[in-house]
Amino acid sequence: MSGGVTSGSLRTGPQAGSRGGQQVVMFRIGTESFALDAGMVREIIDPIPATRVAGARPHIDRIVNVRGNVIPLADIRERFGMPAAADSPDTRFLVLEVAVGGDPVVVALVADKVFAVTEIDPASCQAVPPVGTTWRPEYIRSIVKARDEFIIVPELEQILN
Repeated sequence: MSGGVTSGSLRTGPQAGSRGGQQVVMFRIGTESFALDAGMVREIIDPIPATRVAGARPHIDRIVNVRGNVIPLADIRERFGMPAAADSPDTRFLVLEVAVGGDPVVVALVADKVFAVTEIDPASCQAVPPVGTTWRPEYIRSIVKARDEFIIVPELEQILN
């Protein structure tokens, strides 16, 4: 999967699904479900060895070698106040192209489980409620209700900075 650079926004238009929905990759970190625009996902890979980077920020403190390219590895649990967790048989790395500061950046994101590409209705995206959550609102672009659960659409540029 490859596509244009985006900071995690849900788009409509040529990249949208045939019924006006948005194609997203659904994944889970801890007990939370997340969705990212499928166009920003380059590939989904099994975990590979990572090297710690001294002095790096806790949420992006490792690098991996993906097909000869050194890529930062982001584990966004810390940004959402989740405890660290060991890899499981379902753990995957999502290799993404994200706009950070207006420039395209390739980064790998740790996910506890990746689900199929699915379609969500962009009209169902809602802002984060101002009360009732401990998450920093700048880390969440929107929340979507799909099936019987709430799905977080993260604001990756803010999370990675």
